[in-house]
Amino acid sequence: MYATDKIAAIIQQLPSVTQEVKWEVNECFLIGGKIFAVRSLVEDFAFSMKVTEEDFYELTERDGVFQAPYFKRNQWVKISLPNALTAAEWRQYLGRAYQLVFEKLTKKVREEILGGFE
Repeated sequence: MYATDKIAAIIQQLPSVTQEVKWEVNECFLIGGKIFAVRSLVEDFAFSMKVTEEDFYELTERDGVFQAPYFKRNQWVKISLPNALTAAEWRQYLGRAYQLVFEKLTKKVREEILGGFE
């Protein structure tokens, strides 16, 4: 079982990540002001993240992984079982979520994050 603090630590290792509590019940992880992952502060275990369309279909076949509510059209999954992903998969999918959102940021914001080296 992979604990929420270990998952949050993976996220915090990504460059320029900020955290905000939104909607009073969710800790959101952002890059450039855009959310790429969400942790529930009220459920025993619930993490949501952006995924590719291909990953969405693969992941939602697993127990404890389903389409995230409120993010219906944007390929987000909600994971309700910590062992639905291995430690390596948590790192992989969270890194990919970060990258998917980073790539959609404006060039100016990406350059600011990278320190002008894009």
